[in-house]
Amino acid sequence: MSVEGKVVIITGGASGIGRFVAGTFAAAGARLAIADVAPMDAVAEEVASAGAEVLTVPTDVRIEDDVESLMEEVHERYGRIDVLLNNAAIVTHFPGGGKTPWPRIRDMEEEFIDNVVRTNLIGVILCTKYVIPYMEAQGSGHIINIGQGALKASTRTDNIGSAMYSMSKVAVRSFTNHVAAEEAEHNICIVSMGPGSGGGRYRGIWTEDIEEQYRSGMAPIESVGDRYVLAAEAPMELSGHQVVVVDGVLAIDPSE
Repeated sequence: MSVEGKVVIITGGASGIGRFVAGTFAAAGARLAIADVAPMDAVAEEVASAGAEVLTVPTDVRIEDDVESLMEEVHERYGRIDVLLNNAAIVTHFPGGGKTPWPRIRDMEEEFIDNVVRTNLIGVILCTKYVIPYMEAQGSGHIINIGQGALKASTRTDNIGSAMYSMSKVAVRSFTNHVAAEEAEHNICIVSMGPGSGGGRYRGIWTEDIEEQYRSGMAPIESVGDRYVLAAEAPMELSGHQVVVVDGVLAIDPSE
């Protein structure tokens, strides 16, 4: 299998992991659609210089009309949609990462909670909802959700403030499992996968928006590698699962 010539949508692709992953798909020969609320000129220029065809679509994944229009515009441009990477998310602070920590739940404003949930979870649901009809019509497709974490007790105090982020990412894993069962008969493979962090040796991945003095102890963005290109080629037997890359091969996450 290969993603060469396939149409790949990446939400939240203007910066960070989404921007890096767009480059990996471009290098693999995919045709790209980048969606974000932020300016996408930089990523568009990068992937175009790598020889990839690219469409940028300003999209707020929290807004249903935006998401519906995104899928319509991509399909109108390319005539099909092969891969959706649900990457858009609001990311919590990293300990010592130079950003203001998120408040504890007892101090968190309702508006803040709603924004995180609508972006990290509802955005995944809406994008999945509106891409499925196109994939069903063509009889194939891959949906990759960035889900992380597991339901296990934690005594770490350096993660205080990240409850909403962690909850949303575990919920994405559960959503992936359920919707995969709904779409199996249509040959739509739906998996969740985290960006990795150097085999657990690091406490996160630094991207271009993390100041250099705060990158110590974090994995470089290059550690993401081509994992999402591999996920876009996942066989149906992995659908519904959280997947990882082991020695360059996709496998079911042991945390399941």
